[in-house]
Amino acid sequence: MASDSSVAASASPTARKSVLLDVEGAVIEEFSGDCAGSGYPYLCRHVRERLVAEDPRLLTHGGLTIRTTIDQRLQRAAQQAIDAHVHRDDPQIATQVMIVPGEGAVRAMATNRGAADGPAFRQGTTAMAYTLTAALAAGLRHDDGFLVSDQYRPQDYATFKDCAGRAVGEPAHVILNLEKNGDRFVTLRSGTRDVVNTFYMRLEEKVGLCETVRMAERLGLRRADGGPLRELEAFTLGIDEVDPVSVANSYASLAARGRFCEPTVITEIRDGSGASRSFPPRCRQVLDPAVADAVTGLLSDALAGSALKGIDREAAGMPGTVDAYVAAWYAGYTPELASAVSLGDPRGAFEHDLVDVTIGGRHYPRVDGTSVPGLIWKEAMTEAVRGTPETGFTRPDTARFGACRDACPN
Repeated sequence: MASDSSVAASASPTARKSVLLDVEGAVIEEFSGDCAGSGYPYLCRHVRERLVAEDPRLLTHGGLTIRTTIDQRLQRAAQQAIDAHVHRDDPQIATQVMIVPGEGAVRAMATNRGAADGPAFRQGTTAMAYTLTAALAAGLRHDDGFLVSDQYRPQDYATFKDCAGRAVGEPAHVILNLEKNGDRFVTLRSGTRDVVNTFYMRLEEKVGLCETVRMAERLGLRRADGGPLRELEAFTLGIDEVDPVSVANSYASLAARGRFCEPTVITEIRDGSGASRSFPPRCRQVLDPAVADAVTGLLSDALAGSALKGIDREAAGMPGTVDAYVAAWYAGYTPELASAVSLGDPRGAFEHDLVDVTIGGRHYPRVDGTSVPGLIWKEAMTEAVRGTPETGFTRPDTARFGACRDACPN
């Protein structure tokens, strides 16, 4: 392992090379601010953005020693899982981020290839977790539910109101389920396990669009372009373009029992003179821990009932299938590590969707959240937890969240 002093010495006054260090102090690579030739393009871009936000002059300085939160073992696990399913020369971009719950430390940022503006795709059904959280925070229980069909249409414009009180429902907009199962009673438990679009529209209608959006913000969801989240009726189906850091971090808030931390990639910047700036964690409690535990209970059931079960740890997660298959995601967590994987085509999602495509040398009639992104997530997380101490989730309070309360089947 290289020490800070040895790295600083290697960045001689004549060379004035800046370097990135990992969490242990070992050199990752040189850093020039130009990420085109970086072996870690996604990480490089985030470091560059953080330096610009801190002080744009830092990009013109040589001899910086930039200590990051990256764990190179986890970085390799994420990269190898991506490379196993998406080729470096595929037009699609796959990206994975791993974050430590309760700290916000980004441990891995991997992608199959660099991108000028980074990956930002519609989030898809991984956004259902925010509606679920808002519902449980409002007092609903695991087995509360509704009678739903395979299509949903709001009754009128006022069915959904944004946080300014404006009616944003669209009665002409019909939302369909991917799988047709007819009219049936669906609960929070079964609707989450089966990722039922029409159920989640009913749930968002019940708890409120504004309440759902605000919950997502509290947990850490941010649009990739820095703008506000879109307060539209289909919010629960993931209509916002987001990046994997934001999605992984919002799930990390659930893993940390409602403790949100700003995602951190840099912990310290030291210049050639030895002067340093540090970046400590910034965290706050944003959710009742018991509510977070109740969400985790259902997301654990969802993962355990899917083809992705079995990473040799207690784990929770949701697939992110996007309308019209314009992108795909998977997001989930263990008690110690949260991760999100995105997949899409930067040439234009609607012009280049994930239908009838060949990715990683394999043909897919369509790509949903449990296929390519889910497999990347499972393989990377299985390797990431290997050899680490095993911990478990806090069990949901069944007296508070078990059975049903006021939305029970007849």
